Amino acid sequence: MRFRHPDGSTVHLAYCTNVHPAEDLDGVVEQLRLHCEPVRRRLGRDRLGIGLWLARDAARTLSADPAELRRLRTALDTRGLEVVTLNGFPYEGFGAQEVKYRVYKPDWTDPERLEHTTHLARLLAALLPDDITDGSVSTLPLAWRAPFDAEAARAARRHLTTLAQRLDAIQELTGRSVRIGLEPEPGCTVETTAQAIEALTAPGGPPLDRVGVCLDTCHLATQFEDPHTAVGALTAAGVPVVKAQLSAALHAEDPGRPAVREALAAFAEPRFLHQTRTRAPGGGVTGTDDLDQALAGGLADTAPWRSHFHVPLHAPPEPPLTSTLPVLADALARLVGGPAPLTHHLEVETYTWQALPAELRPRTRDRLADGIAAELALARDLLTDLGLKELP
Repeated sequence: MRFRHPDGSTVHLAYCTNVHPAEDLDGVVEQLRLHCEPVRRRLGRDRLGIGLWLARDAARTLSADPAELRRLRTALDTRGLEVVTLNGFPYEGFGAQEVKYRVYKPDWTDPERLEHTTHLARLLAALLPDDITDGSVSTLPLAWRAPFDAEAARAARRHLTTLAQRLDAIQELTGRSVRIGLEPEPGCTVETTAQAIEALTAPGGPPLDRVGVCLDTCHLATQFEDPHTAVGALTAAGVPVVKAQLSAALHAEDPGRPAVREALAAFAEPRFLHQTRTRAPGGGVTGTDDLDQALAGGLADTAPWRSHFHVPLHAPPEPPLTSTLPVLADALARLVGGPAPLTHHLEVETYTWQALPAELRPRTRDRLADGIAAELALARDLLTDLGLKELP
């Protein structure tokens, strides 16, 4: 979906396909038919943007065989789909029964992360619509927090700097600019915007015209960051917001109440990490790596909790829980509500539909398509309320 900002530029809205598990190219092409095109039809659009997730095997196939790349581009065109951004965070196995800490490997200390992201950038340059010259790829924020020492930091910076040089070459060869966004996430080496600024502006860091941040509003909310302060700090530091992921976290106002803990327990599930945070009495934020750890006594329950669980935007959980949708709305206003957009790539990323409590999970493909379309409709309404105009 495309929108015209009052300044005349185009803002893109997509949804991320990591909600549909597909490790190889055949699976990716099939998900376009089974999932993405039905979402487009529900929205009544001739064209729908998707934030494509290409796992390792799919990316390698596409990189090795130009005919397969043409096959994917043809499938996108045939189904009325377009790609301006890729989700390069998960490497493989995102549809496994247990993902947890595995999603952070390989990290940016590993040459394989550099090679994979290079493949993605080259593929995106080839997949961009004919009238679009700018693409983005989101990636993990360097690494999980431990082990990560000074030598690991230097290795990550070297790999990102090499990537930036390769992105320069891609633009020279293709005329397409692809930028990379580190996605701050709770528990990682870079979990806040302040840490992103520190990492990206440190001596020896990658050039900011190629590497910036991907601002995920669920992660921002889970860390109790104020959107206006966070975005203002990024702007002041000259760190670009390459893309923003529109997502909402799980919020419990009074986690000490038995009814609230019971409701939270329904969201503690075995597939993904649900890092949980609360404000510390002396200031700052403290937390656990997972929701079940918090419920087992690992986190003080005298102040509100927020958990890294991407709840559907249009369907917050029933009381006594809620979502951090207001944080998303505030961030969006700061990012695209001003005289010029601070980012042009927006992506709804609710990958946890099938990790919801059993009674909330969509039972059929049709129900899932209904839900994704409803999320995009909500995001569309937020954008038009900010003065953007939906384009055909």
